[in-house]
Amino acid sequence: MFSEQVIWITGASSGIGEALALQFAAQGARLVFSARREEELNRVREHCIDKGLPAGKTLVLPLDVTDHKAMPAAVERITGVFGRIDMLINNAGISQRSLCIDTDMSVYRQLMEVDVLGQIALTKAVLPLMLKQGSGHIVITSSVTGKLGVPFRTGYCAAKHAVMGFFDALRVEMIRHGIRVTTITPGFIRTNISTNALLGDGAAFGEMDKDIAEGMDVTRCAEVIMKGFRKGKQEIPVGGGKEMLALWLKRFFPSVLLRMMAKMMPAK
Repeated sequence: MFSEQVIWITGASSGIGEALALQFAAQGARLVFSARREEELNRVREHCIDKGLPAGKTLVLPLDVTDHKAMPAAVERITGVFGRIDMLINNAGISQRSLCIDTDMSVYRQLMEVDVLGQIALTKAVLPLMLKQGSGHIVITSSVTGKLGVPFRTGYCAAKHAVMGFFDALRVEMIRHGIRVTTITPGFIRTNISTNALLGDGAAFGEMDKDIAEGMDVTRCAEVIMKGFRKGKQEIPVGGGKEMLALWLKRFFPSVLLRMMAKMMPAK
């Protein structure tokens, strides 16, 4: 299904982005790897080549999603090499671990710049090409926190709620153009997301949450996502723990969920 398709993955240097790259490599796709860390992107590229993907089907394209001015040139680079873009996976992002009262406004701005505006800007850079092609697939990695309110993550929840709304609306706009929009809604997945999360002063949290450490294996996560792509799902929830129950409670028993979430708060 994905053989020869041009797949552009941001946040491809680790975690879900890396795991998806390996899945697409096994399908014979043409892959564009983007993130800020070029050395790590090259590592992922070599891993894909080791799995049998020809080197000519790969392109390492370092990109900071907050640098909106660099995006048109990035699109031109990809089309210059591969001629088209079939799928954009907006997977770059950063999380948070701090109470609202302790969080500087600069941290909230950074979360919005990376997790929301960067995804919107890159999508807008790619859409004209897909409209010209008459086809394409836009993907956003949101989160269970895009539907729930979780303590210590006020900014992250706000950002993920925002991308949920934006890409749900974009899906409606793109139907008549033959362009698909898919939202990935991960729960607890074993990645470095909590280690890299921002504290209230902007420093890195530097630890792996217990829930993340005990979460779904990232390879299994990528397999579930690929299955959702093949089935044409508009939204792909992925996780294996209590966070999936929380989605159900939010819909049917929100007061029960509120009490559960409140228990996550420290006693003082």
